Amino acid sequence: MANAIQEHVVDYIGNEVNVNLKAVNHLEDIITNNDEMHSIFQHIQSVAPTSQAILITGETGVGKELIAKSIHKISNKKGKMITVNVAGLDDNVFSDTLFGHVKGAYTGAENARSGLIEKSSGGTLFLDEIGDLSQTSQIKLLRLLQEGEYMPLGQDDIKYSNARIITATNEDLWSLQRSGKFRQDLNYRLRTHHIHIPPLRERKDDISLLANHFLNKASNELNKKKPTSPRELISLLSTYSFPGNIRELESIIFDAVSRHKSRILSLDTFKSHIDKVRGTLSDITDMEHDDSLLVSFSSELPTIKQATELLVTEAIQRADNNQTIAAKMLGISRQALGKRLKNRNL
Repeated sequence: MANAIQEHVVDYIGNEVNVNLKAVNHLEDIITNNDEMHSIFQHIQSVAPTSQAILITGETGVGKELIAKSIHKISNKKGKMITVNVAGLDDNVFSDTLFGHVKGAYTGAENARSGLIEKSSGGTLFLDEIGDLSQTSQIKLLRLLQEGEYMPLGQDDIKYSNARIITATNEDLWSLQRSGKFRQDLNYRLRTHHIHIPPLRERKDDISLLANHFLNKASNELNKKKPTSPRELISLLSTYSFPGNIRELESIIFDAVSRHKSRILSLDTFKSHIDKVRGTLSDITDMEHDDSLLVSFSSELPTIKQATELLVTEAIQRADNNQTIAAKMLGISRQALGKRLKNRNL
């Protein structure tokens, strides 16, 4: 059994990396063959046993909570992992949720209630969307991190926590700090250990693995035979920026499998989804802020003909020579692209 696990570790992490076999086993839920993700796995293994705070950053849908769960499992902490999404919580609700209250603390508090910080004793408290936390609540969280102290609502006696705090956000905390919305001292305290998860568009080598995983998952959950993937599927998905990341990919595949009727999976669901997202203003805004999609020019501008030639060539390369996919990227018909290619060859 150990040999089988070791072979998996070699494929999963790399030949020259010293790894904890048990730790890697807890990372198996994170499907990747990406070098940067493998480096993140090594970082996770080194920081998981500590009691210091960990900040996980990354865009919506990259799997921040999955990373937090893996850290908790690898840490071997005896307590539970408790998850709280703090977005939209005012200070009273935040304090009551985390710290609890004593009987009579406020109208309707007929019985004492333990907070989630107490329920996560000896374990992990995971606070998601930490960038949305109110200023007042930030002060209380800072004290909890610095001193391990907190007070239930209506109680003057200090209580102590030994729970490990992991936070996550898709916000830029440095930017929030500069604008006065996030405390500098808390920002530094949260990122004692910082793990940043790259977006799916920077992990194109993972698309094939993830697509196959979600095809299996969708087929099992929908009680359908796994459909055959068309050869063009991965080429099509690789041309898309995935603003919703892995969660979006999973959603598209589940939708496609639910509509599936023939032996080969139809590309129509994927094409329709991509067209809709690309047509929205929000997607255009995302593209404007994505350095990999920006167009830059030298001091001498290319002619329209030269620019068109370069654009067509780039689209063909990105689409892996699939003219149908390349045409969709360029926003022209398959026939129009064929005509341009024919004229170029002539």
